[in-house]
Amino acid sequence: MHGYLTQGLRRAVQISRGGEGTIYGERTRSWGNIFERVMRFAGALRAAGLSAGGRVAILALNSDDYLELHYAVPWAGGALVPINTRLAAAEVRYILDDATPEVLICDDACLPMLAQGVPALTAKIHLGATPPAGWQSYEALIAKATPAQDEERRDDDLAGIFYTSGSTGKAKGVMLSHDNLISNAMNAIALVGYDRTSRYLHAAPMFHLADGMATFAMTMVGGTHVMIPKFDAQACLSALARHRVTNVTLVPAMIAMMVNHPDAAKFDLTALRQIQFGASPMQDATLRRAVELWPDALFLHGWGMTELAPIGSALPFDLRVPAIAGARMRSCGHGILNCEVKIVDGEGRELPRGSVGELVIRGPNVMMGYWNKPAETAAALRDGWLHTGDAAEMDDDGFITIVDRLKDMIISGGENIYSTEVENAIAAFPGVGEVAVIGIPDERWGEAVHAIVVAHANAKLDPEAIRTHCRTLIAGYKVPRSIEIRTTPLPLSGSGKVHKPTLRDEHSLARTQPVHQAPTPRG
Repeated sequence: MHGYLTQGLRRAVQISRGGEGTIYGERTRSWGNIFERVMRFAGALRAAGLSAGGRVAILALNSDDYLELHYAVPWAGGALVPINTRLAAAEVRYILDDATPEVLICDDACLPMLAQGVPALTAKIHLGATPPAGWQSYEALIAKATPAQDEERRDDDLAGIFYTSGSTGKAKGVMLSHDNLISNAMNAIALVGYDRTSRYLHAAPMFHLADGMATFAMTMVGGTHVMIPKFDAQACLSALARHRVTNVTLVPAMIAMMVNHPDAAKFDLTALRQIQFGASPMQDATLRRAVELWPDALFLHGWGMTELAPIGSALPFDLRVPAIAGARMRSCGHGILNCEVKIVDGEGRELPRGSVGELVIRGPNVMMGYWNKPAETAAALRDGWLHTGDAAEMDDDGFITIVDRLKDMIISGGENIYSTEVENAIAAFPGVGEVAVIGIPDERWGEAVHAIVVAHANAKLDPEAIRTHCRTLIAGYKVPRSIEIRTTPLPLSGSGKVHKPTLRDEHSLARTQPVHQAPTPRG
């Protein structure tokens, strides 16, 4: 690939200048209006002193302004640094110190996250009606700025630094080039099926590339972006219905919240063509309910990661109807169009089909490396392949199934136990709303399987009944040794996935909810 991100915006204006570009609340902006605002804000950034390749950090909830920043920053010659809005103030400060941005852009909702201060900056820009002291107004800058010429940063130029969740330590900044993101956008258009009639809802956070993959792809085809500030089941259902949305990307936990909403059936989602989901397989009960509610929608299971900008695989079109896909709905499909994927052992040797090993991938969407982390970059990028850290298998037809994160695999009594398999078994038990499985220290077995379960609605759950149910689906040694029933939702990462490091930390400190333990046979 050889190109630049702003080309997509130019194309949207060329083919749909007066068309709806963004819808946010009661506000609609045309592609022509967005184009003018982008050029003006890019001029403001240049006037503020943004250097060629200078970083611009963004700490804000979803909005139409956020979409504009994705283009104004590269137009001005800068690189994006979107920041997770679920982080603690100390984590935000770490990213700011690590990325050393020249400009920080923040909205009212996220200003408290700057409680530990900010490093020296060229400019602080506020998204909102009344900027705090020392901050400049985004709208005021656009109103008075002179439109800038596109700096046309391109190809291998740094487009952005996208920080991972930091689940294995300090957050790592993934460096992605213009080529990385353009390659991903082209794959999204082909594999998802976006066109200029598409209307995409940004319900997942726009700082995260699971949602961001649609930012560049939808713009390139001249479709319509619809935004809600953050995910909420009621707000998501309402926006999908009101704006006749055709596509949305969610994680299974979000879909579960929507299908379990008491008024889910009252929302008219007949315009919805496809739900894209990933991060983990959708639990069978959730999928069944989703199909009941939205029988005409396709369900696209895909896999990706920030280091891939982010798409790595997608279920083929002919298998996006659950009744046709059957068990293959749990697969995340085939490797994307312009990448190679394989399953390897610990020495990097490709394994026979059907074997579980590490999924590795190479192609034009693979990251440039980790910002300021040469050792971590060298560990992840080896011999031209990205080592993903995902345990997976591939069948004879090239379908990939993610078994677990390697770091989430439980080794008990010498047996490998994949937490996702146990979670799926527990999720099939009536009344289970949420479930996560982790390994905890065990003197006899090394690790023991521990399940944290949240009941659905007012269901009463009996741990021993859950255990008995599991024995009908999985081997005895995989059945949870202990089951914790809690009443509060499971902690989520910024991307909406269950954050297992938090659960492990909670367990190591103290258990505050009832825990039921019983001997578990090893067969």
